[in-house]
Amino acid sequence: MNIRSLVFICIAGIILLSALGIVLNSDDAVSKNKIRIAYFPNIGHAIPIIGMEKGFFEKSLGGDIQIETRIFDNGPQAIESLFANSIDLAYVGPGPAITGFLNSENHNVKILAGAASGGASFIVHPDSEIISASDFAGKKIAAPQIGNTQDVSLRSYLSENGLKSADKGGSVIVYNIPNPDIYTLFVKGEIDGAWVAEPWATILETELGGKRLFHEEDLWPNKEFASVLLIGNADYVRKHSQMVSNFLISNNETATWINQNPVETRIVFNAFLKSHLGKSLSDDVVDIALSNLVITVDPQSDSVYSFAKKADTLGYLGRNGYDLTGIFYSFDSNPSLKGDD
Repeated sequence: MNIRSLVFICIAGIILLSALGIVLNSDDAVSKNKIRIAYFPNIGHAIPIIGMEKGFFEKSLGGDIQIETRIFDNGPQAIESLFANSIDLAYVGPGPAITGFLNSENHNVKILAGAASGGASFIVHPDSEIISASDFAGKKIAAPQIGNTQDVSLRSYLSENGLKSADKGGSVIVYNIPNPDIYTLFVKGEIDGAWVAEPWATILETELGGKRLFHEEDLWPNKEFASVLLIGNADYVRKHSQMVSNFLISNNETATWINQNPVETRIVFNAFLKSHLGKSLSDDVVDIALSNLVITVDPQSDSVYSFAKKADTLGYLGRNGYDLTGIFYSFDSNPSLKGDD
């Protein structure tokens, strides 16, 4: 290789490295001024919906911070996006929060705060004869996707009452299908009941004549269990700690506002549904659904551990046991959340 060629290669390498440096610095700057949040279009996710629609998050974070939102249908989708580093924070149920923590590299998915407690029920079809757990045998029951929060609750309830699903050699036929499909089967009378979250539980009750056999919180100590949690990528939280600190402040403030303004919450929530899904719900459905929830930033840690035990008993957490040590982000080690921002 002659000197001229060597010099050319060196210059090209310097230019390439310089370009990469510019790109990396640009990406870091973008990341530093952006927060990406995921949540679902249902009333249990009132905090992120109201926080965005009313501008509470924007006000707390400041005008120089770009907020990107992604709307998902279920928790596993949100967890996959966290793993792919396409979102930073997500509102999910305890099931996805637990599996996300256990399956993430270095347990990098952490619970940051709560968002809602309760808000799930078992609804019986008007033509079904179910009036107690002893009537579940031989019946067709629906819950959302396998392993999700309501599915774990349903299957645990069956086990606690000496029953098994048909796929486990029992007599109860469990359909794991999306909520809209549950609605369709309920209309057709092809299922006897469904274990669903709000507002679907109230929709099946008020629109289709379903009977609410029980509220799930009635099965929990003190009638409290975490139904929606705020989780995040721990590396992102540490790197952008002040931004996340401000976000948590707005999370708290939004919860307070919702609890003080239920009517306006319904109006804002329905406007959100109309703009994002093209259809809103009746005022009665939203009011009832919201009243069946407790909007709280308390993550109800005891219920998270209890839920994990239920999921593990069902075989959802693997064959080698599980350890939830560190699942809650340690704010004690970051008391002021001051970091690199």
